[in-house]
Amino acid sequence: MNHLLIESAGGKHLLLGNEAVVRGALEAGVNFVSCYPGTPSSEVPDGFRSLAASGRFVFEYSVNEKVALECAAGAALSGALCLVTMKHVGVNVAADPLLTMTYTGLPGGLVLLSADDPGCHSSQNEQDNRLYARFAGMPCFEPASAQECKDMTKAALLSARESGQPVMLRTTTRVNHLRGPVLFGSLPDPAPVIPFVRDPGRFVPVPAVARARHRAAAANLERLRDTAEASPFNRVSGEGDIGVIASGISRAYLHDALLAVAPERKPRVFELGMSLPLPVKALGDFMRRVKVVLVLEEGEPLVERALQALAHTLSLPVEIRGKQGPLEIFGEYSVPQVRSALQSLLGLGEEAAAPAVPAPAALPGRPPNLCPGCAHRSAFFAARKVFGDEVVYSSDIGCYTLGLLPPLRAADFLFCMGSSISAGSGFARFGKPVVAFIGDSTFFHSGLTGLVNAVFNKHTVLVVILDNGTTAMTGHQPNPGMDQDVLGANCTHLDIESVVRGCGVTRVARAGGYNQKRLLTLMREMQDETGVRVIIVEEPCVLYARRVLKKRHGQKAYAARQDAAAAECLENLACPAFYRTGDTCGVNPDLCTGCMVCVQASPSFKARKEGEL
Repeated sequence: MNHLLIESAGGKHLLLGNEAVVRGALEAGVNFVSCYPGTPSSEVPDGFRSLAASGRFVFEYSVNEKVALECAAGAALSGALCLVTMKHVGVNVAADPLLTMTYTGLPGGLVLLSADDPGCHSSQNEQDNRLYARFAGMPCFEPASAQECKDMTKAALLSARESGQPVMLRTTTRVNHLRGPVLFGSLPDPAPVIPFVRDPGRFVPVPAVARARHRAAAANLERLRDTAEASPFNRVSGEGDIGVIASGISRAYLHDALLAVAPERKPRVFELGMSLPLPVKALGDFMRRVKVVLVLEEGEPLVERALQALAHTLSLPVEIRGKQGPLEIFGEYSVPQVRSALQSLLGLGEEAAAPAVPAPAALPGRPPNLCPGCAHRSAFFAARKVFGDEVVYSSDIGCYTLGLLPPLRAADFLFCMGSSISAGSGFARFGKPVVAFIGDSTFFHSGLTGLVNAVFNKHTVLVVILDNGTTAMTGHQPNPGMDQDVLGANCTHLDIESVVRGCGVTRVARAGGYNQKRLLTLMREMQDETGVRVIIVEEPCVLYARRVLKKRHGQKAYAARQDAAAAECLENLACPAFYRTGDTCGVNPDLCTGCMVCVQASPSFKARKEGEL
């Protein structure tokens, strides 16, 4: 039995933050979970998927975040207790329904997990979604440990059900991916589904209804302020007239930084675990006891500004320090940064605030790269050979974004999920011809609308759909284009070519991802054509093919000649399996997957059966 399904309370388990979220939802009795996978949130839905056979809840991967939230909102409206998960930029996609369902409320209860990414570890921006919580009027919980991931998920779901108000659980990359001990509570039966009662005056927000529901939502959020004032996740410790108020992962950094401070010098600390509604009475009492406060929060200075306004309202002569010195709105905080700010606050010297463990030496860098044998590289290689710099390459969100790297240089601009077709279409109206790359999962996520728009407006764009049979970038989650044998009985495979033709595209062709001759022929044929043209490049993700489909190539490539042609292939294809030692070119057999693209690209490379010398 999976340890996350242990029914008894009391045992401690070492969990990833995302695994702890799963356990917390189970302890709350969650009925329905939907998602669109996105790092750093992906392990949460993956965890639910692995437990779905237990029958405790219904789980779905959705085609995008808006759909995931709408499905969960419908389930919550019908009385189910619901969790919907996504990464921070996914909330942009889901914002339309989000900002209305907080007006109507959801009787079954709904929690939105927003996994933010300060530092852009795997994202195109580092937006702070606490702003969305304030914009939508959602209570917001911010865990800082694996234990809190479990406890706050449970508390957020129970609060959402009790109040009928959607709640945000805001994590960050460091919280999602930390590991820590988690004390389990008992595992109850799934929550009862509350019978739906028709109430169009609440749930159909025509203007007259919406105006009234806006007031109701604001009043509901204000009632929850009493919950925030008494929340066990808002904790005060220490004494003295120097204070620190911290939220999110900054609380964990603060605990580490305080290890270097002598007990008699430690400040008074207010930890904000439930950061919206702000517990203004407790915060006001805290600031009355100190003369200076340091605010620790990654991202935007939201708490800092609220405290400045509160101090002004209460006429408190307290100095509030926040985004200054080592503390910025950019990137992540760290223990050294917090230690430096704390040192300045307490008037300590460098020696007194020195870390207990010396910082490790800088590790060698490992730039991101497409895997050996990735068919995306083959498609980019063919495109560069046909089009060179005579076109502009519009890219999208996925592994293939790494096509921006030299020597492939097959990404000139990118905005967001699904933008390659629509942005590429607009660019081509006034600039060079455009080749737009988009993956299969991203195509189903939000590329379809761009394709329909391109057909409708008679744009001229060549769209290359890189169909690797899975959602590769986030961990091989399902999408509608996956093989039916892999999807199983619970989902239905959608054929991309049929969908594309259904959108009105008449010029459509397929090519195997490793078939250079076919790729080059199709690209040359379509090079001077007008209108919307689509090439579907089909080849399973090489890691997915090996691990899930159990497919392997029975041959390897090697450099038969160490000549200029081999060197040129190394320079232009740049497969990670290639190596060069002085004037010697070769293929590392341990890295080579047997895709044979180099064999097609240069006469200097040959194929041999795996194991042959």
